[in-house]
Amino acid sequence: MEERIAKLALADGTVFTGNGFGATGEVYGEVVFNTSMTGYQEILTDPSYFGQIVTMTYPLIGNYGANEVDVESGRVALRGFVVRELCRFPSNHRLDWSLESYLEQNGVIGIEGIDTRALVRRIRIHGAMTGVLSTTDNDDASLVNKAQSSPELAGQDLVREVMPKETEEWSESLDELVQSPVTPGYEGLHETASAPSQGPHVVAIDYGMKWNIPRHLRQLGCRVTVVPGTSTAAEVLAHEPDGVFLSNGPGDPRPLDYAVETIRGLLGEKPIFGICLGHQLLGLALGGEIFKLKFGHRGANQPVLNHSTGQVEITTQNHGFALDPESLDDDIEVTHVNLNDQTVEGIRSRRQGAFGVQYHPEASAGPHDSHYLFGDFRKMLIN
Repeated sequence: MEERIAKLALADGTVFTGNGFGATGEVYGEVVFNTSMTGYQEILTDPSYFGQIVTMTYPLIGNYGANEVDVESGRVALRGFVVRELCRFPSNHRLDWSLESYLEQNGVIGIEGIDTRALVRRIRIHGAMTGVLSTTDNDDASLVNKAQSSPELAGQDLVREVMPKETEEWSESLDELVQSPVTPGYEGLHETASAPSQGPHVVAIDYGMKWNIPRHLRQLGCRVTVVPGTSTAAEVLAHEPDGVFLSNGPGDPRPLDYAVETIRGLLGEKPIFGICLGHQLLGLALGGEIFKLKFGHRGANQPVLNHSTGQVEITTQNHGFALDPESLDDDIEVTHVNLNDQTVEGIRSRRQGAFGVQYHPEASAGPHDSHYLFGDFRKMLIN
């Protein structure tokens, strides 16, 4: 196969030259890294990566290809994909496409053959930064100038780019749901999945939601209505929910004043559960403050301490911002912390009937240590 030159230029002046795959063209985005060994298709289709160029730290990517099932949204969300070595001849009985053809069909530029260890080390030392990935411009100085003049991710409202435009009822094959693993300790709740219309009604506010989230809620017998991230509190309450779910999503939560206002209008009205961006927005609605992490948490191996049980959960994460614990008032309990850097990973307001976690308990891909949180939320809906 004919190789084509691709270049990744960073805003600090560093340029990496490798081989392009997937689509051709040029994109800019925040360059970040993910430490997962597998699950690249779920990463590609996670709306939380919108606006980013993602580097995989595991050296060989693409060995099992891609398929129609392992997707977390209706499109490939990220702007560029960086790997050390691309497997061009995958083997998998569920294979529909090679990774190369999958990216090409979805208009995403990939680059392989660069020193990803050096790139990740630079990001860890200097922080996530804007970069330009190009198969059309081979001039290093030109690309660096473009990277330096491209807008940073912080301060942008990216939710409007990935959220659904209309309200819809989530539906999926109940046969598939019943065959999926049951969350330990909630086997009885799983029985109601055969008749979700009779179970609690959850309104999920979609800021860029992964599809495995409503799958978990349906598995526990909930009826799920998905509404756009710009929905008001009145619009959410008009659906007469038993509880409200705040989804993950891309970028900086601080510009999302409309989302914070909605959540403030829902606090104390209905039980609330938020994850990732939803957790951050919940924290803002409760009076907390947000800061940007140096290089973020992205991967399926982040250790989190659950304060109430003393147990360590290995979690899937994807975020570049965090809640400042010093900004939280006495009503807000910090329930989980990251054991790598002690950042806030979970909060709860018992008075307001709301809780959130910074990580992804639905995983996909990743460990199942935190599935119990969906069961905890469902119990709040029927009490």
